Amino acid sequence: MMQPNIYKLSEMTKEEYDFIMRRAETDITEHMKVAKEVSDDIKNRGDAAVLEYTAKFDHVTLTAQEMKVTPEEIEEGYKNCDAETRAAIEYAYKNIYDFHEKQLPEEMWFTMVDDGLMVGEKTTPIVDVCLYVPHGKGSFPSVLCMLGIPAMVAKVPKIVVVTPPNAEGKVDDAILACAKIIGITEIYKVGGIQAVAAVAYGTETIPKCHKIIGPGNSYATAAKRVLASHIDAGLPAGPSEAIILCDEFADPHKAALDWMIEAEHGPDSAALLVTHSKELVDAVIPIMNEQLEKISPLRKDFISTNYTTYGGVILTDSLEESIQFVNDYAPEHMEVMTKNPFETLPKIKNAGEILLGEYTPVTLCNFVLGPNAILPTGGFAKTYSSVSVFDFLKRSSVGYASKEGFEKVRRHAAKFADFEGFDTHGLAVKERK
Repeated sequence: MMQPNIYKLSEMTKEEYDFIMRRAETDITEHMKVAKEVSDDIKNRGDAAVLEYTAKFDHVTLTAQEMKVTPEEIEEGYKNCDAETRAAIEYAYKNIYDFHEKQLPEEMWFTMVDDGLMVGEKTTPIVDVCLYVPHGKGSFPSVLCMLGIPAMVAKVPKIVVVTPPNAEGKVDDAILACAKIIGITEIYKVGGIQAVAAVAYGTETIPKCHKIIGPGNSYATAAKRVLASHIDAGLPAGPSEAIILCDEFADPHKAALDWMIEAEHGPDSAALLVTHSKELVDAVIPIMNEQLEKISPLRKDFISTNYTTYGGVILTDSLEESIQFVNDYAPEHMEVMTKNPFETLPKIKNAGEILLGEYTPVTLCNFVLGPNAILPTGGFAKTYSSVSVFDFLKRSSVGYASKEGFEKVRRHAAKFADFEGFDTHGLAVKERK
């Protein structure tokens, strides 16, 4: 029987508390050295360097012509993808599209701040974006859904996808099927440092982009940091993490099932069961162990590692203390399994997503419910939001003053200019006829 970490919050040492809060925070200093070397080489040699590093890191040999996925490959991948998987993608597409369409702001708005003074905002899509779809631990069409659909809703004119090739030098059929369903046509078989550098600088085959967004491994993350002055790298998305918040009324069986979800992502993930009910914990652990016997050895090993490192149980003295821990931790995924989840909701201040009740497991939001599953990790939910249409839009402020409005406001503007010592600012309003 696997015994997870069980911490009594009031008795945790500073070292234990800091360790849990830090998660699998990786020191990528060495990775950044490699990323700098590889990126500089790609800047200088373009496609040739990209192909060499793809052979070195992904063990796949491609030509420059093979890097770009053809329309025929997309069509073939769509046809090869089984009908049930295509149906699941199409169902997810509808919900995700509807959710993100609701986020769209007005294209333009104005308001009068005073007589003759009008201000507003104009919203436009960013000019281009690169969507990074990882491949290392499997094929992830859900990631392309979560990135591609809001980009399409925002009407980004140029959408580029980069994704590592599989062992056969191809893009997986499910990714290609997803691209066809969404309407994305420009895909390149490249990942890791070389993908980030290629779109940051541009090569003979791969276009330069102004933004790259999507989760990647530690090398891709290092490349984003190294190239931050050349490309917008989007929100920080690291190892997966979740908190299942329960009170004494939670169903132990459902709590056990959902506690395991994010733990299976990898040994560096973090899944925490947070509750003030010792009786619930005593009921959950045996159920969790029963469920472990139903999964693959790989995922079982990931969960076991997780529960004895960055995850486990946080036992508090009250629901209020549990909620405070949640807000301090700021999890990527947050499930509320309390008697009155809608009463608990206003008290949750920091979380990438908040899922309410015993029938809303993270699984739903990861794939089909509609909200975006690419979320801030590592405590960044305190200042960052999930991926949304706003990642693909930008706002321009608009202002207008009539002659009458200008006359009304000029002396106030002149006072600011004089006070702050900006002579020509002052002249523009004092000398204006």
